Amino acid sequence: MPKAVWNGAVLAESGDTVVVEGNHYFPASAIRAEFFKPSATHTVCGWKGTASYYTIEVNGQQNPDAAWYYPEPKDAAKEIAGRVAFWKGVQLEW
Repeated sequence: MPKAVWNGAVLAESGDTVVVEGNHYFPASAIRAEFFKPSATHTVCGWKGTASYYTIEVNGQQNPDAAWYYPEPKDAAKEIAGRVAFWKGVQLEW
């Protein structure tokens, strides 16, 4: 089962990820919310829509904008609605 890990903490774990462009999108229900702080960052993807970000905080250390999600993905990306993906040093483990 895939796990997203950063700074020694499991951020999310689920056997139900959706892979898009090489990124595993975890169900929002699988994330450990205590590690996630909303960010003011937003980016736009032409086919997925506007992404919002979270800063990850573990043991007093922050990883800004290390997780993202699409609150209202475009129809072409509807399978990632309600899901969160990671980058910036967050490791996937099985």
